[in-house]
Amino acid sequence: MPHGLIVKALSGYYYVLPEDGENMMSVQCRARGIFKKRGESPLVGDRVLYGLTENGEGTVDEILPRTSELVRPQVANVELAVLVFAVQEPALNLQLLDKFLVHTESAGLETIICLTKQDLISVDEAVHPDTQQQSQVWSGSNSKSGSVVATETSSMSLIVQLYEKVGYQVVVTSAKMGIGIQPILERLSGRISVFAGQSGVGKSSLLNAMVPGLQLETNQISMKLGRGKHTTRHVELIRLQNGGLVADTPGFSQLDFAQVEEAEDLSSCFKEFRIYAAECKFRGCQHQHEPGCKVIEAKEQGEIAESRYDHYLHFLTEIKERKRRY
Repeated sequence: MPHGLIVKALSGYYYVLPEDGENMMSVQCRARGIFKKRGESPLVGDRVLYGLTENGEGTVDEILPRTSELVRPQVANVELAVLVFAVQEPALNLQLLDKFLVHTESAGLETIICLTKQDLISVDEAVHPDTQQQSQVWSGSNSKSGSVVATETSSMSLIVQLYEKVGYQVVVTSAKMGIGIQPILERLSGRISVFAGQSGVGKSSLLNAMVPGLQLETNQISMKLGRGKHTTRHVELIRLQNGGLVADTPGFSQLDFAQVEEAEDLSSCFKEFRIYAAECKFRGCQHQHEPGCKVIEAKEQGEIAESRYDHYLHFLTEIKERKRRY
């Protein structure tokens, strides 16, 4: 029975790319009824066994073991997540970025932060923000409804510094100017990756710049609503010239914490917390107000950004409220 990779799922069909290296055309398949009985569903990114039918189509017969599985976007066997956020239009929301990071950490994925639309800010503003605005980004005092929204003059170098200190690669890009494309392509080589982020941040534009001849639909964001239209309506793997496969996913602005059920799980999703949490006085410390909490101590000493700590507390409240509802 041949092996294949599901590269697209649409309207009940699964498009399977044969892994024999000879046929580069995908086979349109239906999933066997046994999956529905088991409460399972094939996902884009699944490596599968499939059979061919007389009409030239096929059936997905078996899903091979997954190395990873994302709930939203629904995609399997991803190794790397590229979180795409615009520096402007829509404004960069660090609370939402941190929520995405919690999800990629809980799924065990490597993560790149890609900041798009560099062409919308000036060089001086990107490189030389003033001291007061540096403090706002690091401390979280420039907040709106509990989240840090980066202003044009405070954003670039400070946010890059903040997240690189945490341990993430941050790449600033402009699809319009062709800036920052190569570093991302190098990380995507030979692996399955996923692009995720809000609508209107430029995911499709970035992929169009990476793949010659690719013409994914793009739309301008609504200045009235401050967000973009959903130009990508299904998950699909796009083949790169370097052997990588990238899942372009529908944009979205809200995430829940279905995969992160306990406070301890949330704490471990903040990379910079881990070394300090191991030294907390109490086992199961939630880093709120417990005596001897090394995470709080690190935050007070400036080793943990206050914006990140504030977002942790906000997410912790979300998780507790979710548990109470269910």
